[in-house]
Amino acid sequence: MSRNKLVLASLLIAVAFVASATIATAAPIVIKFSHVVAENTPKGQMANKFKELVDQRLGGKVVVEVFPNSQLFGDNKVLEAMILGDVQLAAPSLSKFEKYTDSLQIFDLPFLFNDMAAVEKFQQGPVGQKMLMSMKKKGLIGLGYLHNGMKQLSASDPLRVPADAKGKKFRIMTSDVLEEQFKAVDAMPLKKPFSEVFTLLQTKAIDGQENTWSNIYSKKFYEVQPYITESNHGVLDYLVITSAEFWMGLPDDIRTEVKKALDEAIAFGNDVSEKKAVVDKQKIIDSKRSEVIELTPAERQQWVEAMKPVWKKFEKKIGKEYIDAAVASN
Repeated sequence: MSRNKLVLASLLIAVAFVASATIATAAPIVIKFSHVVAENTPKGQMANKFKELVDQRLGGKVVVEVFPNSQLFGDNKVLEAMILGDVQLAAPSLSKFEKYTDSLQIFDLPFLFNDMAAVEKFQQGPVGQKMLMSMKKKGLIGLGYLHNGMKQLSASDPLRVPADAKGKKFRIMTSDVLEEQFKAVDAMPLKKPFSEVFTLLQTKAIDGQENTWSNIYSKKFYEVQPYITESNHGVLDYLVITSAEFWMGLPDDIRTEVKKALDEAIAFGNDVSEKKAVVDKQKIIDSKRSEVIELTPAERQQWVEAMKPVWKKFEKKIGKEYIDAAVASN
């Protein structure tokens, strides 16, 4: 072999060696999971469970980094950040998607679902599953629904009938439906970030808010709200979301395993949610910091009658067939 050929062969071997070493030490795929709640909430526990499952099954290939308590992004910024590739997974409340799709506004309609069993039935049915892909053209793909539970009303004064809410300021998520819900009882809705709610209540900048038992307990809202009305007037669920570009860009085998881990983590989170609703409600009652008001059927019916006209206002936007399917799930 001539000297030139020998040098060339050596170079090729060196290049092949470097290439194989690079492949062997290829950087793992990083999934940044951003959320806004505490780690002891159903969402927080679900995110940590997902990380744990991915570590077990895809260690070295995929790394999940969880950022709770709005450390990375608030829910109002996270979807833009996701489309830009700065975060790969998030689980904003369903109210946060009205900029991207009208259909998910259905989950904000007051008194639409009787209980979480009805919510689950609707979400797992054909309409609920179709909604997961409703934002694909805008670069977002829904991967599953995560429960937090039914919402209750807390306030600085007792709320027994709709007239008690008149003139009071309530913090709401960024949602046109929730805005109309409170206007229907002559209250003043204020769109504010979740991270500011405790301070707003503590300083009496607002009179009340709506939330689930687990959020009211974990964020200590009950310490600065003397009354909580058990209204079960709406659902607070989340959509586990990713960017279409990131998701479709994953190798098929990796995507399959990540989805499997995510489905298991969501099922785990939903189980936690169901149990925590009962436990956290009892902890609030035991604290004696806040009085839990149970509505009589007649009082509850007044709230239903006051708020139900909101359905009609959004029927065209959401789709009557979707609302009918939700009602049927009861």
